[in-house]
Amino acid sequence: MSQVLVVAAIIFIIANLLYFFRNKNYQKSYFSTALFKKLFFVMFGVTVGFALLYYALSFQETVVVQELSDNTPIEHSFSNLLYFSGVTILAVGYGDMIPVNSARFFALIQAAIGVLLPAAYFLKALDRSKR
Repeated sequence: MSQVLVVAAIIFIIANLLYFFRNKNYQKSYFSTALFKKLFFVMFGVTVGFALLYYALSFQETVVVQELSDNTPIEHSFSNLLYFSGVTILAVGYGDMIPVNSARFFALIQAAIGVLLPAAYFLKALDRSKR
C-alpha cells in the first residue's frame, strides 16, 4: 500500500511541475497575477505531494529525526511531515527535523525545486514582459 502511495505522490508532484511549465497564458507585465497564483498553487501542491511521499515512506522506515547523534525519531504524523515538507521547500529546513534514510534524497530534490521554481517564475515573468 505504501509503495502505491509513493508512486502516486511522485506522479502528483511531476504533474504539478509540468502544469507550471507548459501553460503559457500569462499577462504581459513584470508581475502576473495569474502566474503568481499558479506558482502558489503549484508550490502548495508540490509541498503536499512531498508530505504524502514522506508519509508513505514512514511506513517502511524512519523518515525524520530530532538529532543525528541519538536518532530520536519524530512522530510520523501527516501534520509533522507536512510541516517538514513546507519548511524544506520554503527555507531548506530549520534544523528541528532532520531527514534520514531515503528521505534525504527526496529532501534534496524538494529543496532544489523550492529554489528553482520561484526563479523560473521570475524568469518567465520577465520574458513575457519583453514581448
